[in-house]
Amino acid sequence: MDETKRITGQILLCNNSQADSLGSDGDVSLVPGCLTIQGSEITDLDLSGIDPAADEGGPDFLICSGFIDTHLHLPQFDMIGAHGMPLLEWLQRVTFPAERRWESTDFARAMTDRVIDQCFAVGTTTICAYATVHADSARAALEVANDRGVSGVIGHVLMNCEAPDDFVTPINQQIDRSAELLDRFPSEGRMAAAVTPRFAVSCSAELLEQAGKLATERNCVVQTHLAETVNECQLVSRLFGGCSYVQVYDDAGLLTPRSVFGHGIHLDVSECERLASAGSTIAHCPTANSFLMSGTMNRAQLLNRSVPLSLGSDIGAGYERSMVRVARSMIESASRIGEKFPTASRAWWQITHGNASVLGWPAGDRLQPGRPADLLLIQPDIPWLEADVDPLSNLLFAWDDRWLKRTIVQGKVVFEA
Repeated sequence: MDETKRITGQILLCNNSQADSLGSDGDVSLVPGCLTIQGSEITDLDLSGIDPAADEGGPDFLICSGFIDTHLHLPQFDMIGAHGMPLLEWLQRVTFPAERRWESTDFARAMTDRVIDQCFAVGTTTICAYATVHADSARAALEVANDRGVSGVIGHVLMNCEAPDDFVTPINQQIDRSAELLDRFPSEGRMAAAVTPRFAVSCSAELLEQAGKLATERNCVVQTHLAETVNECQLVSRLFGGCSYVQVYDDAGLLTPRSVFGHGIHLDVSECERLASAGSTIAHCPTANSFLMSGTMNRAQLLNRSVPLSLGSDIGAGYERSMVRVARSMIESASRIGEKFPTASRAWWQITHGNASVLGWPAGDRLQPGRPADLLLIQPDIPWLEADVDPLSNLLFAWDDRWLKRTIVQGKVVFEA
């Protein structure tokens, strides 16, 4: 019989289930209560107050669902800190050499395992991740992530232009290998494969079109990059006969409600309108944008134009593994350019309930009976409930990873401080 465990503390709950719809902001609140876990699921949620008889937690604990990172690169965790280069130079000098190590499936398997350790140690339990052009290594990464209980998607990277010769294989071979991964890890699975063109610069029109057809056939997540730098946008326009970046993806059938485009900094009004119409999501990556000097996304303008937004670390251009710190950077980036910046409550919502909607999680609160028991036990060493500022803002800006005491995935402890 499955073990039953009761956990008490200040539970982070989504205030408005309607806010989980794509393209809108939401917020959260703290409610003292107790969660019951049996096996891999939450079986009860009691919001009547702190339960002194619970197995774990206490009045000073924060209990929240696992963090979600909607844009990261598994092979790039070891190259965090390659500073001082713009995007296209950074790819050639740093990224491609790092990804070449994934020619070895054994290396890819071992690296994925330790990357997942790092994710669990900062509370990330769900990912939208890129592997490399090496399909066998992408399969190994999917297998490891699935075995470890991670949820989300991992994609075999597609590219056939502006790439090292040893990274390029025939288009039909690339599509066939991605299809095989989708057969093994279908879109409805807890860990699924994704159709993953690197970005338009590195893909021919034919490769993008074939990727779009595959994504439509399988109704799977599409992930790629969009409008990260001005130079990149200009290059895409030259390569595709003057088309806008969004138009290139639209012509290929890659604008879908399950498409997640990293960055989206340099978009005009018509491109935003097309993204909004398609229901495609922009994964905002503020730390990476700063690191590569790519620009600062105007988050408020995209939301005002009904463009769905999520949040990602974009490791390894991004240098923060903790989604709490990435959420803090989201606020700081908005305030630097004078836009209406999100509150701390909305930042906590984004890395939990908000990002969940991008991956197709049910609307509403994730900490509910019948949902997977993917949650975090956090015990700050500051008097956060007695502070003269908003407790959620206090936690966000004073955040210390050592506060995370346990990460639980499907009812099992996968990290313990």
